[in-house]
Amino acid sequence: MSTKEIKPVTLKIRPVETKTEIDERGAFQRQPNHFTRPFGDGEGELKAAAGKYRLFWARGCHWSNRASIVRELLGLEDVISVNQVGHTEDPERRKYGWEFVYEPDGKDPVTGAEYLAEFYYRADPDYTGRTTVPALVDLDTYEVVNNDYHRLTNYFETAFKPFQKEDAPELYPEELRQDIDNFNDHFLFPFVNNGTYRMMFAQSLVAYNEAFEDFYNALDVIEAKLETNRFLFGDYVTDSDVRLFVTLARFDTHYYRNLGPLKKRISEYKNIWGYCRDLYEIPAFRNNTYFHDIARGWDTKKEKLFVDFNSRFADDIDFEGIWSQPHTRHYLSKTPNQKFLIRK
Repeated sequence: MSTKEIKPVTLKIRPVETKTEIDERGAFQRQPNHFTRPFGDGEGELKAAAGKYRLFWARGCHWSNRASIVRELLGLEDVISVNQVGHTEDPERRKYGWEFVYEPDGKDPVTGAEYLAEFYYRADPDYTGRTTVPALVDLDTYEVVNNDYHRLTNYFETAFKPFQKEDAPELYPEELRQDIDNFNDHFLFPFVNNGTYRMMFAQSLVAYNEAFEDFYNALDVIEAKLETNRFLFGDYVTDSDVRLFVTLARFDTHYYRNLGPLKKRISEYKNIWGYCRDLYEIPAFRNNTYFHDIARGWDTKKEKLFVDFNSRFADDIDFEGIWSQPHTRHYLSKTPNQKFLIRK
């Protein structure tokens, strides 16, 4: 832990989505990101630098899982440090949001923080929203400077390019950026990534059914697209594939528990399921996907008469074996053994 002087903070109770982010129709309206200052060379913009920032993310959170995967794909491990947050079983501590549950003393070893919220309230004492991941923290001030999951991976791909490994993949090639942004912002986010939460947090059947139809209609579009495309934009993995993968990896494993009758499981889509396994072969995807944590049961004591499926069986499921099954996606590509566009 650093000995630098840091501003003390007063913690606040974490708001509950189903109380504060539901509209008059009973539909979930996700809170906007608060710390959205961009990276760039312009006045007032954040500057990319090695060793200046620390990324906090959570194993169960697909919004933050994107950033951890991209960080490793681009070889930024020695440039942006990282730690994971989670939740304890203590209801009193859980009220304050994400904690450093994987540390023996419950504190981030670099900053000494116990709660992610400390970085938020240090940056803005008047902040009233949920303290979310991903959170990129400035190690000079111990303040969160960016929590914009919409753009954070793009900043890693562009602003941090001088710090990327020599053979880093082009996940956000200039010639595709407009198409990637349009697909991410106007299709993936509303219908797939946030579509699962729109179903899970819906407080009316009208809102639930609307989200349900949006989600499954989007999967039908993707399934058709992947009939001839190895990845979403052709032969090579892009930023969009990372964003889709993290949601798909959680659907059959976790999200299904908060939904009603399912139209289909992800594993029932021939092309999508093969695509998932194709991506999972890539070390950065596999290394940052913690299936047993994602699928963790709610009733670990198993003392009730009715115990949810994951509490009973998740520890016994061979997720690694299931997701490592062979596939034939290679033959859709002109470069079967090359999954990334790499420009020297």
